[in-house]
Amino acid sequence: MRVVLTGASGMVGGGVLRECLRDPSVELVLSLGRRPSGSGDPKLRELVVPDFFDLRSVEGQLAGFDACFYCAGVSSAGMGEAEYRRLTHDLTLSVAGTLCRLNPRMTFVYVSGAGTDSTEHGRSMWARVKGATENELLRLPFRSAFLFRPGIIRARHGIRSRSRVYRVLYAVLLPVILLAAAVAPNSITSTDRIGRAMIHVVTRGAPSPWLGSREINALARSVPSDPS
Repeated sequence: MRVVLTGASGMVGGGVLRECLRDPSVELVLSLGRRPSGSGDPKLRELVVPDFFDLRSVEGQLAGFDACFYCAGVSSAGMGEAEYRRLTHDLTLSVAGTLCRLNPRMTFVYVSGAGTDSTEHGRSMWARVKGATENELLRLPFRSAFLFRPGIIRARHGIRSRSRVYRVLYAVLLPVILLAAAVAPNSITSTDRIGRAMIHVVTRGAPSPWLGSREINALARSVPSDPS
């Protein structure tokens, strides 16, 4: 399997990258980003692109892939709807449209979020924008598309968010996260489980394109995990 990965320098993308590099079914990972991930693994090729809206100069390097794991994203905190839509909906569809044209047999996996609004008419701005993004991804002629909607995500195996605010918040909330994992395990998932579940949906599919934490965890169990 040959995979295009976005957001490899972030928390979710970093966890997905780790699982891809460990999995023998993954032959190559092309990290598409604005900065290097910092990994020197021989299975990893890094393509630094300043502007995701214009991939014309690198299109020759984006063909021949089986999957895209789209983990890039921004927080809506303090952002107006127009700008959030540009960086969430418009940017995602721009990348997806290019990849679909070059790889029509590709499986596209998008990290959305719990509470995403598929009707596009709810009160929550971020949920409407994510819902519109999901809906348009499903209309593209990929081989298949899957929308991951995790709730609480536990970072594992040394993976950390780039955002200092998120790192501090995560450290403060870690006891609550661990309690949720023990009391209500399907309310929470982890960076490694998301990565393994993504590999699963490409190789084996899933009953539905919409996958919450419960479904992500169930799929992840079928892919070998790191005992550490």
